[in-house]
Amino acid sequence: MPALTFTRNESPTLGVEVELQLVDAESYELTCAIDDVTSRLPPELANRVKPELMQCYLEINTDVCRDVGEVRRDLQSTLTGLYEITDPLGVRLFWAATHPYSSWRRQAITVNDRYYMLVDLMQDIARRLVTFGLHVHVGVESGDKAVMVCDRMLRHLPLLLALSANSPFWEARPTGLHSNRSKIMEMLPTAGLPHQMRNWSEYTWLINHLVDTGFINTIREIWWDIRPHNNFGTVEIRVCDMPPNLDHVLAITALVQSLVVAISRQIDEGTYQSEYHPMMVAQNKWRATRYGAGASLVNSDDYKQFTVQQTVDQLVDRLQPIAEELGSTAELEYCRKLPGLTGSDEQLRLYEQTYSRHEVVKQMLDAHEWRPE
Repeated sequence: MPALTFTRNESPTLGVEVELQLVDAESYELTCAIDDVTSRLPPELANRVKPELMQCYLEINTDVCRDVGEVRRDLQSTLTGLYEITDPLGVRLFWAATHPYSSWRRQAITVNDRYYMLVDLMQDIARRLVTFGLHVHVGVESGDKAVMVCDRMLRHLPLLLALSANSPFWEARPTGLHSNRSKIMEMLPTAGLPHQMRNWSEYTWLINHLVDTGFINTIREIWWDIRPHNNFGTVEIRVCDMPPNLDHVLAITALVQSLVVAISRQIDEGTYQSEYHPMMVAQNKWRATRYGAGASLVNSDDYKQFTVQQTVDQLVDRLQPIAEELGSTAELEYCRKLPGLTGSDEQLRLYEQTYSRHEVVKQMLDAHEWRPE
């Protein structure tokens, strides 16, 4: 079987992927405008803005960044250029993980052979993927390190989901979940929480087995909540809903980078990692999916329950020295505010006040859409 080569990173570099909804500026419905947007991209944005599975959204990719400040400047620059294209088209960029009332049934697949192949294979499971997430890459030194970091990051994924929860609506109705996106993603056969692995060799064997048996076509069809990315030489955290604004994105990015650095150092120092049952993570993920920032999460060490606020406060306290080294103290500190600022809570509050899903989108856009000063 062919080997997977892992690109070495000497420092915990960052790369952030932001998936945004394209909505009509008048109806606030999803609009299949990606071709109109990408055909007008200037050369400097051609590699920053990409189409995705459906024509109603786009993905913004940062360059390789050294710290969260660079991520901020990179995303702000791309957004500034995008508005010069989307405003004349009557299109706005909506920061949420599902749309409150536009149906997946009316969305068009992006013209791309890979996407057509995927839909042919997955059928309605793929057609329902009108969901929008935040992906954060952090550079690590080796494949073995990436696999070990992924394993030790598992216990923190439910907290990241709870802090980012922003998909309470589906098919024009409240679902009762704060992250309906996470359940839609889990319908994919290679999504959700990953299997625990011991080293890079085991991961390579698994990927080759899945390809050789025809279960997947390429490694790109592994959509776990966290995964090693061999080409970029990173650990990629994919569990998060698309948060409601840029500050929220940067806070989560700072938390993820600090966590990966802390875990990486523990591995280097030979720190013993206490055992925890995968069901504990699955239980906490369900709680985050159902209740968002209102969830109680079970601590994997003492099995006691803590609120999301208590959990994030304890984690920020522990990670402050690392964030100071990384230059992201302010962004990490902002994480303490996130339990009271989740998009799902805000969407549901607006709906209770207005009984209008249209108003939910309008007011979320007006409150959170980042614009250059």
